[in-house]
Amino acid sequence: MSTSLTPASHSDSTYLPYVTIYSMHTDQKIDVVYADKGYAGAPNRKFLSMNQIAHGIMRKNNIKDSLTEAEIARNKSISKKRYTVEQYFGLATLFDDRSRARFTTIVKNSIDAMFRQFAFNLRNGAGILRRLPA
Repeated sequence: MSTSLTPASHSDSTYLPYVTIYSMHTDQKIDVVYADKGYAGAPNRKFLSMNQIAHGIMRKNNIKDSLTEAEIARNKSISKKRYTVEQYFGLATLFDDRSRARFTTIVKNSIDAMFRQFAFNLRNGAGILRRLPA
């Protein structure tokens, strides 16, 4: 897993190859990349295919035709996989006011995000340890 911070004026969908490449340099091989409908498009699918990575990019309605029942079912199954990652963003926004960047530069916001992630993980880890039997 990797994290990249980008300017708000840039579309996230164009950064899928970069984030995937950063994650490829870990010990675990990437089998599937899951993404929401914003990442749907030929360039991202082609990139994943060229790198022999299965894509779990959700399908979206087209002007010419709507989703089939099979595509709707596929989107639901992808949503269940993505839930664990999306849950972090929801909790971070709820408990840590992550709705807006605190600083004006990418570097400062990247450092801030890294320390917030550390704190979030420590807080959750402490809660898990408290619930363990003595």
